[in-house]
Amino acid sequence: MKNEDKTTKFTVMVVDDVPDNITLFSELLKEEYNVRIALNGQRALRLIQEEQPDIILLDVMMPVMDGYETCRRLKADESLRDIPVIFLTAKNEPRDENMGLNLGAVDYITKPVNPQIFLSRIKAHLSTKLASDILKDRNQYLEDEVAKRTKDISALQEITIMAMSSLAEIRDNETGNHLQRTKLFARELCHCLARDSKYADQLDEKTMQNLVNAVPLHDIGKVGIPDAILLKPGKLTFEEFEIMKTHTTLGKEAIEKAERMVNCPDDFLRIPKEITYSHHEKWNGSGYPNGLSGEEIPLSARIVALVDVYDALTSKRVYKPAFPHEQAIEMIVGDAGKHFDEELVKAFLKLTEVFRGISEQYRDF
Repeated sequence: MKNEDKTTKFTVMVVDDVPDNITLFSELLKEEYNVRIALNGQRALRLIQEEQPDIILLDVMMPVMDGYETCRRLKADESLRDIPVIFLTAKNEPRDENMGLNLGAVDYITKPVNPQIFLSRIKAHLSTKLASDILKDRNQYLEDEVAKRTKDISALQEITIMAMSSLAEIRDNETGNHLQRTKLFARELCHCLARDSKYADQLDEKTMQNLVNAVPLHDIGKVGIPDAILLKPGKLTFEEFEIMKTHTTLGKEAIEKAERMVNCPDDFLRIPKEITYSHHEKWNGSGYPNGLSGEEIPLSARIVALVDVYDALTSKRVYKPAFPHEQAIEMIVGDAGKHFDEELVKAFLKLTEVFRGISEQYRDF
């Protein structure tokens, strides 16, 4: 479709098999428009694929492919359906006109034509098409801008989450790439579950993205744990461990406070709260802080529990060496149905080499 530049001519395609009609319409149109000719519908469709006209004048009775079938095919093609079609025909019965309009034509003009009326109706339909295209272009621009800004906001949120989580990690004994690894492990596990598991209907694209982005927040509550406990190289006493366990509650409370301060929608931070609060719950109910069991534990927290433990097992800590990948797999499989959801362990077993690759790519030196 042409733009608003008045020096640019619109292109009108005339589809008719009668030479006298072609000559007549070409003479009427050539002063104001570029004119293209096709002698039947099949030829017209080929020419239109090469270069789209701005409007099509379409005869009904033609050899090879008639006007009605040509119009059907145009309207069935998403890239061509918005080109205005005017039936220009000697068929003047009301049922013929109804058929043409029902096929999606914008007008139905019977021959012989009145030149002034003929030209004014073409001009009117081209003006309508131009206005529609301008509106479509502007709507597309707005959609692109919204998508761009949404992407920018999402990136800012992700950066903010990573920055906040890194601050918590600075005080911890955990390794520098722990956040990145657990995030990537969770992404792979989510996609595997979404492809083939009983949890597939819970893991749409938006939910998975929110979950993966929230993974680095799982230990944000450790900022509230005293250094003497958080950084202790040896085994914690019972009392110290009870204090350490409060990082789940502290993390959830911190997110809830932020939620109230910025008046977030109720669902926006649901997954981050689930993860921070419940990623130490165990399938058999022996975890903390609430002793939840089975599917009482949010799916997001169950996923983070598994990937967090795998990373802890395969990473060196001040209080333990890194276990080999194969030993970590055995330990996780041994805890299926106890610490971990068996459905998640089944998916994990399909991804063991992927997990190994992530561990090696982001290992700490």
